Amino acid sequence: MTKTQTQLWDAANHLETKEEIAAYLEAALEDGDPALIAAALGDIARSKGMTQISRDTGLGRESLYKALSMKGNPEFATILKVIQALGLRLQMVANENKSFVWQCNTKDARHFKIH
Repeated sequence: MTKTQTQLWDAANHLETKEEIAAYLEAALEDGDPALIAAALGDIARSKGMTQISRDTGLGRESLYKALSMKGNPEFATILKVIQALGLRLQMVANENKSFVWQCNTKDARHFKIH
């Protein structure tokens, strides 16, 4: 019987266009797990070259590897610098399925839905 050889799949090897990168990051953002988002940014940064991202952000390469991993906990400023260095931008879109409560100093609370 022949043994099957496997190798690890690395997303960084498959992120080539801005559209692929944006879709990959969008999927991580939709999941909502901060560790997954950081790791996805790490994958994207590695696909572009962590040394170049380090230069463009002014952050250390090793600290970027650590921060942009599943175990990392990057500051929001780091996330923004990496996103900018990648040629991407964050855009907020209202979630039609969510509502919020506005509390005022009186006893009543008013419910609003974002449209």
